[in-house]
Amino acid sequence: MGSPSAAGTRERVRHVTSADPHPGAGRPSTAGGTQPGRTRPEVGGEGRVVMSTSSAELVGRRVRLRPLAVTDFAAWRDVRRRSADWLLKWEPARLDGYPDPVEDRQAFAARCGARERERQLGSGYGFGVFVGGRLAGEMNLSGIQRGPFQNGFIGYWIDESFAGHGYTPEGCAVALRFAFESVGLHRIQISIIPRNAPSRRVAEKLRLREEGVAVRFLEINGVWEDHVCYAITAEEWWERRGDYEQEWF
Repeated sequence: MGSPSAAGTRERVRHVTSADPHPGAGRPSTAGGTQPGRTRPEVGGEGRVVMSTSSAELVGRRVRLRPLAVTDFAAWRDVRRRSADWLLKWEPARLDGYPDPVEDRQAFAARCGARERERQLGSGYGFGVFVGGRLAGEMNLSGIQRGPFQNGFIGYWIDESFAGHGYTPEGCAVALRFAFESVGLHRIQISIIPRNAPSRRVAEKLRLREEGVAVRFLEINGVWEDHVCYAITAEEWWERRGDYEQEWF
């Protein structure tokens, strides 16, 4: 998984634990970004790309990203139950006394509501990852900071049964396009536990820059874990966008 965007009540920016890691037909549109062949969008007064973030769905070549809703509870519960051993070792532990959104529909509804409030505030954007109409995982853009930083974190997880097919790097590329071209951020970071080789492969496939190790960066499953920090800036995004377009969009 990428930096924690934890599935439980206690959430941080997370990367998938899956080996793929936190599975559409035809050539999809680039919802949430510029259409293929268009020029780079105009930049606003604060150096931010002037585009709408209201699109509910983002589309890659095979994956679709959209906000989770209460109606997704049964599918989400099934995936989280089935992949618990695969996922939980890379995630922050759920706080004692809090309901488990995997087993409690109301807790899941509250989680969806929190994601929607983040979206309205512009502080975060959470998406379910869907492949062939099936829920395969989640991709989250969170911890957004404006001002001179213009930074955000991407975290992700994926169902073990979908791992190893390149869906996670594709979903991450779609999220990066949204972050740079719609939200107008300048820098995106992904933080990964060093021994989480499958998640690190996602960053490597996207050619993200490895910037070093943050010591005891996040408390994961009860342990303060070091994290390898990866990043990409808007300048690098535009340099590589053509390559991403051919491979992922």
